[in-house]
Amino acid sequence: MEWIAEYGVFLLKSATVLVALVMFVGFLASLSQRQRSDQREGHVKIQSLNDDHEDNLDDFLASVLEPDVYKQRKKDEKKVKKAEAKALKKGGKKDSSTESARPRVFVLDFDGDIKASAVEGLRKEISTLIANKAEGDSVILRLESPGGMVHSYGLAASQLNRIKSAGIKLIVSVDAVAASGGYMMACVADEIIAAPFSVIGSIGVVAQVPNVHRLLKKNDVDVEVLTAGKYKRTLTVLGENTEEGRQKFIDDLESTHTLFKGFVQEHRPTLDIENVATGEIWYGKEALEKGLVDRIATSDDLILDALKTSQVFRVSYEHKKSLAERLGFAAEQGVVKAFEQLWAQQTKRWF
Repeated sequence: MEWIAEYGVFLLKSATVLVALVMFVGFLASLSQRQRSDQREGHVKIQSLNDDHEDNLDDFLASVLEPDVYKQRKKDEKKVKKAEAKALKKGGKKDSSTESARPRVFVLDFDGDIKASAVEGLRKEISTLIANKAEGDSVILRLESPGGMVHSYGLAASQLNRIKSAGIKLIVSVDAVAASGGYMMACVADEIIAAPFSVIGSIGVVAQVPNVHRLLKKNDVDVEVLTAGKYKRTLTVLGENTEEGRQKFIDDLESTHTLFKGFVQEHRPTLDIENVATGEIWYGKEALEKGLVDRIATSDDLILDALKTSQVFRVSYEHKKSLAERLGFAAEQGVVKAFEQLWAQQTKRWF
């Protein structure tokens, strides 16, 4: 028995090492191939949220109702559908609640990082919608972003402007955060809807540049920064920064901030831009009072309301992933989850 126990422990250790090795190799492969993911084939996926909602309701009713009651309910629903189909066949017309007369609502998601990487998928989703638009279409964009690079979020905001230019109503829903570049995107919408404790605003510009010149100088290391053009390099990490270069860098930040304020003011003309363009953030209800958003609600509320009157579809762009990438993603998620659990245990801070 002792030998069997030892052998069992040996097998478990071997299996653990093997799984860890496979996940590590997959993780490395995922990192190496992720840079080429945009060049591989992908497709825009359309998913009916009405069907999903009906399936969920059906599962719920099947669980809470008595079998006989549930069975009778299904029979009644079947009779109603049969009668509608018969009336249509005879030349009758469906009322405004039928699928053929319902407007279409498309739900898109944007989860923004510092480079607004999700814009690559977003532009393909938007191009597909515009190419197949119909009268009465609208878009709900579930936006989450703390902001990032100016040019990247400028492009993302321009993509959303394409929706409006095509005559499609755009609603941006913020459940957690739309700050800085995230708000630059949000302000393009016809309507901004935010959850009560979502983070909104941060209409400002920030930049920070570390400088190790004194450390290098202390160790007798010289760094030469050669440029053609007076302001080709204003601040540097390794070289000695000058007051003139520092002031030019600040002027560039102010110029970017002015452009940011002008963009927001153009899309929300009633906003007191000088009052809100201080770099501050506000929670949902405070943002409503400031005029940064139009209504307090969650994206779930919006979608549930739309399901009552519209055909609702979720639109997403999906890349084809290799096996190595899938293994790498699983490993990455495992590491992230473990880190989050460790962080929660160490900080022990809750709201």
